[in-house]
Amino acid sequence: MNAKTQILPVAPGPVSLTIQPEAARFNLRFDPARLDAASEAFGLALPSRIGQGSEEGARRALCLGPDEWELSAAGTDGGTIAAAFAGLYAELPHSLVEISDREVAITLDGPQAATLLSVGCPVDVESFAVGTGARTVLDGVQVVLYRDAPDRFTLEVWRSFLPHVLGLLEIGNRELATGL
Repeated sequence: MNAKTQILPVAPGPVSLTIQPEAARFNLRFDPARLDAASEAFGLALPSRIGQGSEEGARRALCLGPDEWELSAAGTDGGTIAAAFAGLYAELPHSLVEISDREVAITLDGPQAATLLSVGCPVDVESFAVGTGARTVLDGVQVVLYRDAPDRFTLEVWRSFLPHVLGLLEIGNRELATGL
């Protein structure tokens, strides 16, 4: 299987685990005093608070630090986003790194999604409000976690760690199915 192959839904159990389609993903760093200019280049208002997200259509931005954002959009929008930021560089020096091939997103959907994440995540995911997220770890693997809805999360993981993370989630999901 090559890196671009889409993996279909996995692991029967109380939590639906699905690999999301390929997307354009970027790590963006810039002076937050220029939030408006960066928001205009991305085509979505970037959140100003750490942990806060914003979303419209296929575009999503998550503030990961005082000067760091993770951006995602439809895969076909990657070139447009990169060009918009390249045109902005003289006015707003920044670092925009495409991480599309590095990351894979997994959707965890179901009433026990937060419980499943607690198998290997040290943060209290129940305390995440809808539309918020954070960089954290899952069983020692760095991930970005975003709460999409009360019972749905998106977990972004480096592609090389995907088999390990999926394996852990599948085991936890089977355990939840048996009532463990």
